[in-house]
Amino acid sequence: MKTWVLDGGLGLANLSLTERPDPRPGPGEVRLEMAAASLNFRDTLVVNGLYMRDQPLPLVPLSDGAGRVAELGEGVTGLAEGELVTPVFNQGWTAGAPSFARLSRSLGAGRTQGVAAEQLVVPAAAVVRAPRGYTAEQAACLPCAGVTAWAALAGELPVTPGATVLIQGTGGVSLFALQIARALGCRVVATTSSPEKAETLRSLGASHVIDYRQTPDWGGAVRAWAGGEGVDQIIEVGGAGTLEQSLKAIRIGGTIAVIGVLSGAEVKLSVPHMLMGHVRLQGITVGSRDHHADFVRFIENSGLTPVIDRRFAFDDLPGALQHMIARQHVGKITLGLGAG
Repeated sequence: MKTWVLDGGLGLANLSLTERPDPRPGPGEVRLEMAAASLNFRDTLVVNGLYMRDQPLPLVPLSDGAGRVAELGEGVTGLAEGELVTPVFNQGWTAGAPSFARLSRSLGAGRTQGVAAEQLVVPAAAVVRAPRGYTAEQAACLPCAGVTAWAALAGELPVTPGATVLIQGTGGVSLFALQIARALGCRVVATTSSPEKAETLRSLGASHVIDYRQTPDWGGAVRAWAGGEGVDQIIEVGGAGTLEQSLKAIRIGGTIAVIGVLSGAEVKLSVPHMLMGHVRLQGITVGSRDHHADFVRFIENSGLTPVIDRRFAFDDLPGALQHMIARQHVGKITLGLGAG
């Protein structure tokens, strides 16, 4: 089989498309013929050594993919050959609260090989069937970006109908969060950097869009839009460069779901502001298999479909990663594989 491998050092220059023997499933495992993959900003951090500086090599990158069941290992039930499934992001987190052990095996980082391969063997307990009617490309968009947005809005601290939600930008997590929030009956305000992206956000149901380049104090503008009280929940994908403004935008007692570091990883926080505002900062590391399965059921009931920005051929993974690094995408970036 063909597989992308990061070896010999970190950085895009050390990615190569190589041949490896076809894997075989052991007891309790399943072999998938991969049909599609999608990219997340995390993948660029992993490849460039910014996710974990002691990243073991060699590594097959990428966390998100979809494939058809090709072979069942001994003892596997509940899956059928030919069925379209997605491996879950956190392979060791089936249900319950997060823990070090449950978060220690995420696809495409550390010692857990990723999905950028024509075939993949994973535990049968760590896959979820694709939503009915979804293509492999659509299903490949769910494991990280989709489940992250779902866990932030419907997980431990769920939003309620009528709540106000702020999203940042037009990346995969943000657009999933916009669609989920609207389907849950929430109002959404969004920030972006261009009129074209603003139109996309409005077309997906954003009630109000703020150009953060034209309005540097967008946190104050969001608070004003929300009647001077601030919004109920924020999907914080920026990190260090945006958290200060998010603290301006959140209402007293509101929740900021911290899920990304697009603008930096370290920031000075105003503790009195958080204290007096009863603000909750909720870190989100994607979610469990149960979160993933719940999201699939939600998709089938709501009709939600992912926004796909651009499709790349499997042999152009470096080009896809460069497109992600440029941050001009709207929605998900995908790779096509062979199983369809």
